Parts: sequence; C-alpha cells; structure tokens
Amino acid sequence: MNTVRASNWGDPGKNRGFTLLEIMIVVCCISVLAAIAIPNFLKSRDRSQLNSIYSNLRIIDNAKDQWALENKKGEGNNTDLAMISDYIKGATVKAVVGETYACNPVGSPAVATTNVKLGTYAPLDPITAP
Repeated sequence: MNTVRASNWGDPGKNRGFTLLEIMIVVCCISVLAAIAIPNFLKSRDRSQLNSIYSNLRIIDNAKDQWALENKKGEGNNTDLAMISDYIKGATVKAVVGETYACNPVGSPAVATTNVKLGTYAPLDPITAP
C-alpha cells in the first residue's frame, strides 16, 4: 500500500524555497531596523567628532597658558599654534573633520571652525570648548 505525504520536507528530490511574501517580510524588518539604527549612528559619530574638537581646544588652551607662564606673558598677548607647539604633544593637534584652529590671545578661549555641520554648530560657526 502506498502512502501519500502531505509535505515535501522529507523528500530530498524536491527543492523548497521561500515565498515572495516571506522575503518581503524579512526585507521590511531589515529596513525598519536600518531606519532606527542609521540616524543614531550619525548622531554618535557627530558627537564623538565634536568631543575630539573640544579636547583639541582644551589642549590648545592649556598649552597657551603654559607658554604664557614660561615666557612671563599676561592676558591679551597674541599667540599662534607655532608659538605654543613646544607645549603640545606631537607639536600640533590633529584635525578631526578638516577644522581650523585659532589660538586667540592669552586669556581668551581657542576657537575651531569647520565646513561641516556638527551637532548644533552650523558650518563656519565658531566652536569653543565648554
């Protein structure tokens, strides 16, 4: 007596693939996950770049203060990165996103400007360390 099987799972001769509906559901799930993850990734990247710029600004301000103490200079004396390079490890700060740094005179904070939007800073807005 012959028996009839209800499914093809056990039959090695029959190939069973995914239906179009199953593939569409998986694609929808992946797109929802991507829609959630990509903006968070971009925000965290901007935040880390901004924190690196803040760190560079603090390094410049500290180097400027050390230069002023060693050279007996007071507030208002002009400085630039070349003058304080001896007080910065590696003699310079590494740019994160192509920003430029302005030392400013002793007693006023260093400023960075960049051509890209970072956090709440628009392009070319001055960025100072918090």
